[in-house]
Amino acid sequence: MEKIAVVGAGLVGSLQAILLAQKGYNVSVFERRPDLRKAALVGGKSINLALSDRGWKALEIAGIADDIRKIAIPMYNRCMHALDGTLTYQPYGVNNEAIYSVSRGGLNQKLMNLADNYPNIEYFFDRKCLDVNLGTNTLSFQNDQTKQKEEFQADRIFATDGAYSAVRMRMQKSMTFDYSQKYLDHGYKELVIPANEDGSHKLDKNCLHIWPRGEFMMIALANLDGSFTCTLFFPMEGETSFSTLQTREQVAAFFDLTFPDAVALMPTLLDDYFENPTSSLIMVRCEPWNYQDKIVLLGDAAHAIVPFYGQGMNCGFEDCTVFNEMYEQNSGKWDTLLKRFSEQRVPDANAILDLALDNYVEMRDKTADPEFLLQKKIEGKFSRLHPDKWTPLYSQVTFSNTRYSEALKNGRKQDALMQEILKLENIHEKWDEPFVMDKMLELIS
Repeated sequence: MEKIAVVGAGLVGSLQAILLAQKGYNVSVFERRPDLRKAALVGGKSINLALSDRGWKALEIAGIADDIRKIAIPMYNRCMHALDGTLTYQPYGVNNEAIYSVSRGGLNQKLMNLADNYPNIEYFFDRKCLDVNLGTNTLSFQNDQTKQKEEFQADRIFATDGAYSAVRMRMQKSMTFDYSQKYLDHGYKELVIPANEDGSHKLDKNCLHIWPRGEFMMIALANLDGSFTCTLFFPMEGETSFSTLQTREQVAAFFDLTFPDAVALMPTLLDDYFENPTSSLIMVRCEPWNYQDKIVLLGDAAHAIVPFYGQGMNCGFEDCTVFNEMYEQNSGKWDTLLKRFSEQRVPDANAILDLALDNYVEMRDKTADPEFLLQKKIEGKFSRLHPDKWTPLYSQVTFSNTRYSEALKNGRKQDALMQEILKLENIHEKWDEPFVMDKMLELIS
């Protein structure tokens, strides 16, 4: 059977390794970091992830969804925290659907442990990818334990080595390859709300908590141990930014003023702020994702996106789903498979990147805007009355397997229609009256 190399043992690499092993391939997984399972999970560098339908579909195909459900917490609503402490709840779905909070490190460890059930998967840690010879499909690694250079020849290579992919770098230099990267002018920092003394959660664990503050925001997602992982998304430069909050006094004053209800729940706030790194947010677009029928990029190596739609991991897992489906349709033949996979997925990856950027503005700014909240109420009502005519954009992205590119197109049309509805006279007082639904039916037809 063919030898397959997976470069990168993160979430997408480990899941793809399992799916390939199930097809009978011998899979070697190379990871530049030490084995995550042998080191204590270190906080400060991660964002809790929101697992939704696209991710669950891939896990179901691999037969491991039930294992992952044990480490996931359902979140049915957004809970917006206003400056005065007022809470506003907004359901994620129209039918009580949930997205699921999972720890990135915990999920990664779980996937590795599940991969260990397959004798035809072997992990190689502390292997930094230096290069790949496209002619011979030979990977070069630095073994960080022995300091020796190692080579591995594979029939196929799946590059899941992240936003700074070494395999993609070689493809950029050696073939006709379009590539762009952009950093958001906002970065992020991980903070913590610890559990109560009895191990219970200080906030509703079944919500994704958001403190929207216009130009920036903080979010919190629950962990199994009763804590919440908080993430501050904040400008890197400017009058109020990571670059200007330099002292403990400045940080304390800023949080007291901006997130007063959260501060009381964060006893280690100042230590966390100064000990945890400030991380950047990078966006990557590229094409093609394949080199001949030998090498293909998946996950962040192909499409690093910002986290504001909760779709980075879900999109990467959907890469695995789509590849798996196309492989089955092709009866296990590789001829033109990787090329067709790339052609299908690139427009969808570009679309979810655009949607994620839009959603950042929505989360940090619009979720506190009465006009936006009214729009969501009207959309929700119309969707319940006419589910065949209107699926909210968020539901298309999060609770369906509609192609991202289709969802983006549909969302643009829906938003244009809603702007017409919001222009109706006295819409804030009369939004619940039948004529509003009649007007929407008229505009749709």
